[in-house]
Amino acid sequence: MRTHSSFKRIRLSEILHPETAERFAAIGDYAQIHLYSLVLASQNIPHKIQRDKRGPFTLSVQQKNLQNALAQIVLYDQENPPSKENPPLAFRLSLSPLIVLIVPIIFTLFQFSSRGSRFYHTGISDAEKILAGDWWRPITALTLHGDAHHLVSNLISGYVVLNLLAFRLPLSRIAFPLVVASAIANFFVALSLQQNFRALGFSTFVFCALGALGAIEFRLMPRTFHGLLRRFAPLFSTLLLAVFLGIGEKSDILGHFYGFALGIFVGFLPRKKFLLWGRKPTPADFFLWILYFAIFLIAWFRAILLSL
Repeated sequence: MRTHSSFKRIRLSEILHPETAERFAAIGDYAQIHLYSLVLASQNIPHKIQRDKRGPFTLSVQQKNLQNALAQIVLYDQENPPSKENPPLAFRLSLSPLIVLIVPIIFTLFQFSSRGSRFYHTGISDAEKILAGDWWRPITALTLHGDAHHLVSNLISGYVVLNLLAFRLPLSRIAFPLVVASAIANFFVALSLQQNFRALGFSTFVFCALGALGAIEFRLMPRTFHGLLRRFAPLFSTLLLAVFLGIGEKSDILGHFYGFALGIFVGFLPRKKFLLWGRKPTPADFFLWILYFAIFLIAWFRAILLSL
């Protein structure tokens, strides 16, 4: 019979040799007992659902129907094998985050080269120029950094967050939405400040990915966790981590906030069943990666053309 993380059920051997609970066909949470009730109802087996402190619900039948009821429940479970809703995953290091991070690495290296000043001036997120029509800057600014320390810190934090996301789904399925959300976050910063503000760095993307991670883990929390605080623990945890990482003398705090908030919406885009059971890469993922790289190439192509 199905097991549940929060409730103990009577095993079949215990039911077949009853003393005090000789009429119990099953004990468990209401959702499972209700499901078994439908199974018995489909076979016209009289039964009733009662509250029980051990369950807290029991499915009881008359003694003469007990064997038939148990047989139907066992048959149902054999035909519908249970799967854990949110199984624990063994820790592993994935290479897929490197595909995402190769973009800021390449463009920042160009920026640090002898001809990098042109990249810096045409790609940095400048609030006034963005509002004047430089649509590419919220995208190109993600690939630029102030110095090597800035780049390395974003790469390390980015890898950690993306590696955790890779536990749940192929990063190709979420990389492009994260770029779009990050660009929108940079645009919202420009819209909020409007002038005398310039920013750059991949951190907006990292915070967007952190928000998506919190939303995904929130969606996968077992429903038997009672209380809002427990259900919202993943969102609270990632929010506190975002606050801890996002505060600094030169940090784009507003960009981090917008990125995290928009990332939460991105975390609700994948279908839940793909998050629960995982999804192996397919040929379509190759084209999704092309889409991810294309948005940066198109933005930089427009920026470089303007600078010629």
